[in-house]
Amino acid sequence: MKNRVQKVGRLLAEKGIGAMLVMQPENRYYLSGFTGDTGALLITPGTSYICVDFRYIEQAREQSPHLHLARVTGTIMEKLAEMRESTGFNTLAFEAGFINYHLYSTLRDKLPGVALAPLDGMVEKLRRIKEPSELEAIAASMALLDRGFEHICGFIKPGVTEAAVSLELEIYLRRLGASGTSFPFIVASGPRASLPHGEASDRVIGKGDILTLDFGVILNHYCSDMTRTVSVGAPPPEMEKIYYIVLEAQQAGLNAVKAGVGANSVDRAARNVIEGYGYGEFFGHGTGHGVGLAVHEAPRLSARDDTVLEAGMVVTVEPGIYLPGRGGVRIEDSVVVERGGCRLLTRAPKDRLMVIAQ
Repeated sequence: MKNRVQKVGRLLAEKGIGAMLVMQPENRYYLSGFTGDTGALLITPGTSYICVDFRYIEQAREQSPHLHLARVTGTIMEKLAEMRESTGFNTLAFEAGFINYHLYSTLRDKLPGVALAPLDGMVEKLRRIKEPSELEAIAASMALLDRGFEHICGFIKPGVTEAAVSLELEIYLRRLGASGTSFPFIVASGPRASLPHGEASDRVIGKGDILTLDFGVILNHYCSDMTRTVSVGAPPPEMEKIYYIVLEAQQAGLNAVKAGVGANSVDRAARNVIEGYGYGEFFGHGTGHGVGLAVHEAPRLSARDDTVLEAGMVVTVEPGIYLPGRGGVRIEDSVVVERGGCRLLTRAPKDRLMVIAQ
């Protein structure tokens, strides 16, 4: 982590910025290893600090030995004002996507004469390319999902609710070691499968329902994400048809993922398939997103993101078709971008529409 802090310091020096305040939890952990729920980093081109109060002194000393420890006795903003006297920074960068107006106003009031420089994405850009240890952690988190899918397919049957499925899946994954979910699980059955973000409800799953399961967990701080669509009993013909269209689109997207291509070109590859079958208007979201310390991070596989993919990025590929009032299908895998293609991290069955509880 010391190298990561030094990279930020060099970037600040290149921009002529004296210091940067880091408070966004994932960025703070990425640069410090500190797992407490409050605190801040002050990064400079020279010396960098972790600022915490009494509750976290020992924890910060243990988890962030590469940073100087600054004890906060009042507020973090008051501590920054005090540190300004000793460090002499005249420009302070802050995370524009995280600092709200109240915090900004407090910074301005506590640091008169200091130019506040909004920076958006500096640390996030470093986070896009995962180090080997990060890829190992993400792969372990993803592997839990394959086991979870196998387990939940044995639990699902007509008469259980979506909420019961979600709860059973979460409990099972936590027993495997997950510290939490990376987002509220999507369990959407029958007509509700047309909701791209259909969180589990009290709807009772019936025979002949299509069922979409989108779930992910946190393991050792890193997130995972996968979607599978199954049929509870014989599938409705229309849902079976669009399942294989989505599967074809997803494979086209996976085939397009490799270092050197634009994120938007992956989206286009998947979207072309769905549009070719006449369902373009029913695929209204991007094809994927980055995954790491956050479940949704850069880059975005969408028409609006021309980021060039690089080896070591982790992204999802998740096209879908959603027919209002009738149902929908989404298939999602997470992959590591490599020079000649991509490597699957999620391997649960998908090549045929799985029919369970026949």
